[in-house]
Amino acid sequence: MPGRRSPTLDYSGEQLRGDIFGGLTAAVVMLPLSLAFGVASGLGAIAGLYGAVAVGLIAAMFGGTRTQISGPTAPLSVAMSVIVIDYAGGDTSKALAIVVLAGLVQVLLGLLRLGSFVAYTPYPVVSGFTSAVGLIIIVVQLIPLLGHEVALGGVSASIRALPDAIGDVGLDALALGVLTIGVCLFWPRSLRRALPSSVAALGVGTLVSVLWISNVAVVGDVGDVPSGLPKPQLPSFGWGDVGGALAPAVTLALLGSVNSLLTAMVADSMTRDQHRPNRELIGVGAANVFAAFIGAVPGAGATSATVANVKAGGRTQVSGVLCALVLGALVLGLGRFAEVIPHAVLAGILIKIGFDIVDWQYITRVRRTQLDQYGVMALTLTLSIVSDLVIAVGAGLIAAAMTGARQFERLELDNVVSTPLLDMTFLNVPESGDGDDGPPSFDLDGPDPFAARTGLLSLRGTYTAASSIKLFNTINHDVEEHEVVIFDFTDTRHMDDSAAFMVGQLVDVALDSGAKCIVMGLEESQAVGIKELNVLRSVPEDHFVADLDGARVVARRLLDGDPDEA
Repeated sequence: MPGRRSPTLDYSGEQLRGDIFGGLTAAVVMLPLSLAFGVASGLGAIAGLYGAVAVGLIAAMFGGTRTQISGPTAPLSVAMSVIVIDYAGGDTSKALAIVVLAGLVQVLLGLLRLGSFVAYTPYPVVSGFTSAVGLIIIVVQLIPLLGHEVALGGVSASIRALPDAIGDVGLDALALGVLTIGVCLFWPRSLRRALPSSVAALGVGTLVSVLWISNVAVVGDVGDVPSGLPKPQLPSFGWGDVGGALAPAVTLALLGSVNSLLTAMVADSMTRDQHRPNRELIGVGAANVFAAFIGAVPGAGATSATVANVKAGGRTQVSGVLCALVLGALVLGLGRFAEVIPHAVLAGILIKIGFDIVDWQYITRVRRTQLDQYGVMALTLTLSIVSDLVIAVGAGLIAAAMTGARQFERLELDNVVSTPLLDMTFLNVPESGDGDDGPPSFDLDGPDPFAARTGLLSLRGTYTAASSIKLFNTINHDVEEHEVVIFDFTDTRHMDDSAAFMVGQLVDVALDSGAKCIVMGLEESQAVGIKELNVLRSVPEDHFVADLDGARVVARRLLDGDPDEA
């Protein structure tokens, strides 16, 4: 029976070698990133490494993407920093409680099989948010790059602290940061597969600090590097906190879900595999719940590590598990090494990452992008920086829905055709059984041989709330100009409730003006809302016909003054 292959079946030695190389390569990529993202999140460098181990291991075992490497990511680290400062007031236990709630939301999304819908987040919203994340990282990390402590309070606090930091620059820290950025930028491409530039920059910067520059702030100065396994932490949460915690938790869950599923699609494009979005959300959600109880940074699919894993030969969940185990082994003996890592070095790595995250390709194509779509991106980016990520994503989704509705409105209105039917062509046709040369079956003698007493309103394609109001305002005058109006649903593919009620209003307008209504092609139509809501109850049953010939017969009867129709 065809289907998805299980990684436990048909597993060859070649696959094992590929998974080993992939897992080791991904671990090398994740090491400096997890430390840096831990610092950016406000939970500390070692919390980022704990997150890489916990989230990476559980998501690999229970997630729905065979080659995905999960761990702390830039969007989640920035979102976490906002939660720590703005929503938890610096209380780590409250921030971790929000992470627990976010993980449960992700699990719920997976259980409700909503994973595929999360991926429908419009690209301008994703682009605006990710670009804002990159800019936020750059602005916030400028302070430690200049030799000062990170300003608590996000972008606004960093901007306020920047003049003082510039006026009192720590030259040693700045030199280390610039050196780190330089190594990231100019590390030879031929060596990047064996040793990623971020790892090289971390090693070079730390080595220079240990050997020659000792008067700079390092990770160990704040007691951030415990030895051994992480200690369990109990998030602080009360029922009174639910209202304030729900919005950031849902935002964190959606960001993590979109991040994971987009990375999964990148992995699929490289491996020709197909991920399971709902299982992926359940796996990463459970991983984030567990991460919160050990004080770790929440995670999602890490695109750079996933790409490195696939390129190195990783093809199953074994590579993700091995990556997490390697990082876990480093946790047990990394304390002495991590203590001497300068904050300026991590700031340099983060600034390079922030620059890479900004969606320059989309931003620089303003002249080739639809203005309303670009406006959604700009709105999301701006609000993410000047307000907070929760408001920015919500406003971006609303703006994207509105611009999308306008586009659908134009497309749907193009499918509406209102046609006046001349009596001499529509009614002057022999009835079935008459010869071609026989007399017309309808008396056209009258003052106007070009009268069009019948109008045909063809509703083709799809109709939604996006076009319902504009459609009514555009068509209602047409239906008042005829004595008989034919509503043609033959080519209607879909009609939601808003559009269905609009059709009912058009029928009422026609009837109030004294016109008679005929409904054509409804039985074979996909306009189920019309049938289920019974919006055509004012139209007599014998006015429902299958095709234009049937409509002609009824129209003749109505225009001929049938006493039964009076």
